[in-house]
Parts: sequence; structure tokens; C-alpha cells
Amino acid sequence: MERTFLAIKPDGVQRGLIGEIIRRFETKGFTLIGLKLVKASRELAEQHYDVHKERPFFGSLVEFITSGPVVAMVWEGEGVVSSARKLIGATNPLTAEPGTIRGDFGISIGRNLIHGSDAIETAQREVSLWFKEEELVAWQPHLTPWLHE
Repeated sequence: MERTFLAIKPDGVQRGLIGEIIRRFETKGFTLIGLKLVKASRELAEQHYDVHKERPFFGSLVEFITSGPVVAMVWEGEGVVSSARKLIGATNPLTAEPGTIRGDFGISIGRNLIHGSDAIETAQREVSLWFKEEELVAWQPHLTPWLHE
């Protein structure tokens, strides 16, 4: 089963959007297998955003993600990586479609509420950065047969 990493960033936590964001993924039919509230260390943030280390905005990404609590999550389901990206919406909330998390609640690109892995390989890397394997819970919701053939 495919997994993805999602993180509600400090602005989403401060704005009280944790429940709403989790609800959207539960309603879609994905299974939450890892969840924790963390204050990301600078080292973790730099590892997480390593792909952007040569870009001018790298420092501000690290500063922001370490500025407050983050809700780190692992979700599981068929096609969860690409589907989560659609639920999240475009990086810039001003161009994100209504009905997406960023389209409904986002205000600016620097405060876009949520991070989601952009590929299966990225998800595997990010899950292992933020979670130990023993922190993930394998379980199957009773509604699974109603969602999948």
C-alpha cells in the first residue's frame, strides 16, 4: 500500500486547521498510520528541505518550519501521493483551486499551511526522516471493503 508524508506547518497549527485538514484525508478514504505534534529541529528542517539548499529561499523555509509546532503525519492508501497533492492544491494559495486546502484556507505562498510529498520516492525519504518504523501503526479501517474492490 502506498504511503505519503504530510505536515501541517506552523501557520496551519496556529490557525486551528488541524482537524479540518485531517478530516479531508479521512473523508477521502485514506488511512492515518502515523501522527505526532513536533517542534522540528534545525537539523531535521535542513534535511527535509535539502533539495532546496542552493535556492535563495532555503533559509526562510527552515526558519518557518522551525518557528512553531508541526503536525507530522503518514497516510496510506491507493494513489495517496498524487491524490494528496490534489487535495492540498497548488503551492501558491492565490492560484490554488477552490475546494483544495490551500485554495480554501491559504493566503500567501510563504504561509501555505501544509506540506505533502511530491513523489513515492520522496514520501519514503520524508517518512523515514520524520518517523521511526515503530511509530507507524498498521491497521485497516472497517470501511475499507466499501472503498476498494
